[in-house]
Amino acid sequence: MIAAAGIMTELFLSCAALVGLAVLDRMLTRRDAWDPLNRRFVFGVRVTMLLFAGRALLIVTGVAGFRILVLLGAGLIPLAVLLLTEGLLRRHAPRWIKVLIGGGTVISLVSAFWYSGSIDPLRLMALLAFQIAGFCVAGWLILRRDRASLSAGENTMVARLGLSLFAFIPMAAGDFLMVYLGLPIQFSALAVLILCWLAIGLGRSQWGHGATLVSLGMIIAAAVLVGSLIGFFGTLGRDGTLLCIALIMAAMFLLAIFNDARALRSEAQSLGLLRHMADADTDDPLAFLRDLQAHPLVEGAVVLSADSLAGLQAATLAAIFEASPVLRRAAPPNLGAAADDHIAYLFAHYSATHIMRVAVAPPVFIALSMPSLSASPMAELELQVVQRMAALMAARPGGMK
Repeated sequence: MIAAAGIMTELFLSCAALVGLAVLDRMLTRRDAWDPLNRRFVFGVRVTMLLFAGRALLIVTGVAGFRILVLLGAGLIPLAVLLLTEGLLRRHAPRWIKVLIGGGTVISLVSAFWYSGSIDPLRLMALLAFQIAGFCVAGWLILRRDRASLSAGENTMVARLGLSLFAFIPMAAGDFLMVYLGLPIQFSALAVLILCWLAIGLGRSQWGHGATLVSLGMIIAAAVLVGSLIGFFGTLGRDGTLLCIALIMAAMFLLAIFNDARALRSEAQSLGLLRHMADADTDDPLAFLRDLQAHPLVEGAVVLSADSLAGLQAATLAAIFEASPVLRRAAPPNLGAAADDHIAYLFAHYSATHIMRVAVAPPVFIALSMPSLSASPMAELELQVVQRMAALMAARPGGMK
């Protein structure tokens, strides 16, 4: 039973790694397919996809010929890691490293087509030594990098690559020494999922490096804890427990990859008010604000002039909007009974949730209705920035046309 579960778990892990790599590949090619660093990264991603595609096909079909794909992918990984490391560091590796990795790659690729297993386990041990040497060399280059020559973002990318290599080394060794160590499956797919998640997370700059490490530790700890409990209560033994941990961890990292990729895609496609500001091609505050009327977030915004507010006290209005340039129905300022009456009238008469002051003399306002479900903290901040920009436009000499 454990043997059958191990095969199914191995297939699931290989497919999960393929999905994670495909998401990362799509993100890289969509962002800039011709960027030199992206091309190096994409090469590494597709080499790794070759390896896991071979594993999945080998399990599903039982055709031993697909083992060639696995060996080809494994033999190309050190070269892909070196190329990516050079691109990230913006430095060429020393000549002896290039000779080592280049020569090892040629030997590995040639040996992959030796269909017979007569040269195993020597071939596998040599390939393991080559992979570990490639990871260690890349790690050595990362540790010896000139941090001052790289930006903060580049140093973060390099640190995350180093973290991924730290996970790759023991898991790659476990793949090759699976029989000798008595492991039920190959665990390197988990390291690949970690790499994909860390790489995709680079696009979310609001996440600091420390927060990423904490999240990584929490995912791993949760998977280990839940898998161990399932193994204990189900009396699954060591192998069964390891399978549970691997499945849970793979599923959690796959979910995290999809979540981060979706968040990045949503941010890229966002029609936020800040994008409206960036795309504005006018210095006229009224023209700038009228464009908001077609924006999905504030559709139907109404510009209020002094004539439309003739029945209200100018001094009271001035006091209200001095206290709150972006007046919110949910949080009006506390300025007394007269101000409360004016605020209630404005919101009721214009069916608005927000009213912004654009200009002081002559007074110009804009009323808009933002559904409470879409009034996120970011949207509220965007409104404040738009109001500030429009007010600065109006304050310029000749600003109000």
